[in-house]
Amino acid sequence: MASPNLILLLLLILPCALSFLLPSFSPISSAIHRLPTSSPSTSPYPLPRSSPFSHSMRLYSADFYRDLGIGRNADASEIKSAFRKMARKYHPDVNSSEDAKTKFQEANRAYEILSDPSTRQRYDQFGEAGVGTSAASGGGYGQGMEVDLGDIFDSFFGGGGRGPGGASGQRQRQRGPVTGDDLRFDLEISFSTAVFGGEEKVRIRHLEGCEVCTGTGVKPGSSVRTCSTCGGTGVQMAVTRTPLGNFQTQQTCSSCRGTGETVDEYCGSCSGQGLQQKSKQVKISIPPGVEDGNKLRVRSEGDAGPKGGPSGDLYIFLKVKSDPRFKREGPEIYSEVTVSYIDAILGASVKVPVVDGEVEIKVPPGTQPDQVMRIKGKGAPRLGNAQQRGDHYVTVKVDIPKNVSDKERSLIEQLRKEGGGGSSGKGFFEK
Repeated sequence: MASPNLILLLLLILPCALSFLLPSFSPISSAIHRLPTSSPSTSPYPLPRSSPFSHSMRLYSADFYRDLGIGRNADASEIKSAFRKMARKYHPDVNSSEDAKTKFQEANRAYEILSDPSTRQRYDQFGEAGVGTSAASGGGYGQGMEVDLGDIFDSFFGGGGRGPGGASGQRQRQRGPVTGDDLRFDLEISFSTAVFGGEEKVRIRHLEGCEVCTGTGVKPGSSVRTCSTCGGTGVQMAVTRTPLGNFQTQQTCSSCRGTGETVDEYCGSCSGQGLQQKSKQVKISIPPGVEDGNKLRVRSEGDAGPKGGPSGDLYIFLKVKSDPRFKREGPEIYSEVTVSYIDAILGASVKVPVVDGEVEIKVPPGTQPDQVMRIKGKGAPRLGNAQQRGDHYVTVKVDIPKNVSDKERSLIEQLRKEGGGGSSGKGFFEK
């Protein structure tokens, strides 16, 4: 049994030792590099995965209870209810702002930690260090390694450390389906299709489950056994002796590459991947009222997940072709019409092209150059409510000839003598 003086000495040097050994596992670490992971989310709402649209980087000290807006004594039902409330408010499908995206990712991470009793217990005891969020940032001892805090405390207080295969060293690999990657497709559509909607067909190449091995990656008839090197955990433990005790690290198993299984013979059709590249035609429904830069999500048309996991989503990024006749701002359409100076003075009826045909408008007498006229309800449908349409605004351009015939000049001179030019010196279009 250790003497009281030795125990007192260990208690004094313990904070310094931990600070030296574990700089990236401090419960108040302020560096968290959040990237999409391949592990399945426990969230009841979908979260974008490893794609150009799903990664974010944020530096902060996490408080998962604060992120969900609950107290530390909240039970499982309160945690789930709080997450659903946050998801309804900040989910990317209902709130596209960057701030909402960050809040949803924080809430999703908090739910993953707090909804699992064992993970929550480690978080309550050790903070972020207990759940490995600091390790995810790439700091400390490098990626692919984790520090087992239990072994360090045991080395100080009589545990003596545990070698590979010890009870606490057995970290079970995550099982269950892993969702495949999202894909992006850039689609150019006509101005008319953007306004009124339509259907487009696109051909994509994505990963599908292998038909020969049904996505397992194993040759039919071949046997699959638990890896003898790691005992099915998918990880190997290494112990380094230090003056302060045994330092234990965890790495991906070199024999099974983290799967926890060894296979006699892999599928030759997919080279053991369980996935094959396939070409497929997909129908895309374009809703009325979309604009340049909008994106559409087609569920489950991304890459298939490994080992029979669900497919990711296909994101369609829209590029709208221009129309020389129109300009558009949301549901409002803008165009120009040119009339003669005689029609501008006397008034006339002219036909104006609109997005769904032509309409006849009356140009009132004395119409001024660049005067704007509104055609109500002839703009584009509003996105999400095709029954409501914006307005069409027409700018009247007056064609004033540079050269006139002798007869025209005589008539204009006569009009000026009779006061048509205005005694105040104002022209026809300023009266």
